[in-house]
Amino acid sequence: MILCFDIGGTAIKIAEAFSQEDIRPQGRVPTPAQDYPAFVAALHGAIATASQPPERLAFSIAGVVAPDTGLATVANIPCLTGRRLVADLEADLGLPVDLANDADCFALAEAAVGAGRGHEVVFGIILGTGVGGGVVVRGQLINAGGGFAGEWGHGPVAQRILGDPEVTLPAFACGCGQIGCLDAVCSARGMERLHAHLHPGREADSLTIVEGWSAGEPRATRTIAIWLELLAGPLAMVENMLGAGIMAVGGGLSNAPALIAALDVQVRARILRKLDRPLIVPAQCAIEPGLVGAAILGLSRRAA
Repeated sequence: MILCFDIGGTAIKIAEAFSQEDIRPQGRVPTPAQDYPAFVAALHGAIATASQPPERLAFSIAGVVAPDTGLATVANIPCLTGRRLVADLEADLGLPVDLANDADCFALAEAAVGAGRGHEVVFGIILGTGVGGGVVVRGQLINAGGGFAGEWGHGPVAQRILGDPEVTLPAFACGCGQIGCLDAVCSARGMERLHAHLHPGREADSLTIVEGWSAGEPRATRTIAIWLELLAGPLAMVENMLGAGIMAVGGGLSNAPALIAALDVQVRARILRKLDRPLIVPAQCAIEPGLVGAAILGLSRRAA
């Protein structure tokens, strides 16, 4: 049995994985985000109450482990940042540890049991609080040792002049420290920032903007047209590079199927490969993809 953890800023979700088809959620406990000994104690508690001793532990975290140093950066759990996290957890818990970024775990879940089934290359896209992603090739993460592969939302690539009529956008500052990132203008908060820039004094949240676009409201329609154009070019380049058979979208904005369908149309018009089927689709593994992805990671490492 693999004991799986989806580590969030407020809660640690737990599951026992016996096979890819047999993953059993075991509830959640609060995350001691500021206290590493308390964090380890919470994991020990989960191990002690498991239905049987686990063979190994698998983690999904909202952070990144640098492949060259093993050092973790986990913004919402400060006590993990700066640690050689896999090595520390293995030493403190006495079991083998498998760990991946939450977007990577989402991509694994989609490739194995979601929209990516049957495809050799799957790109898992996050469009929600942030813009991120993960890449799975033949059932395995492309960055098995950690790192930043799939993080297409960061880098100064956001188009500045676009739309009909044309508009010039500022290079919005991003939380990663750069300017001009897609994350800063195409995440849910980014969409709101874009809308406020295009329509001063007409601020709205992302849900209202998407609903207005669906209803044909002119300001929302303008915002979504620019938002789609901002995303379509970079995603087409990602597709040309990866040759993904499917791009599965998770995150809050994926809850608007018409929006994802519109993005798919615009991306397919820009890629070299000509497809007569959707490429960009809503995720299908909607329930606990972090736990499912962690389970798949742990099961694959056990079998290796």
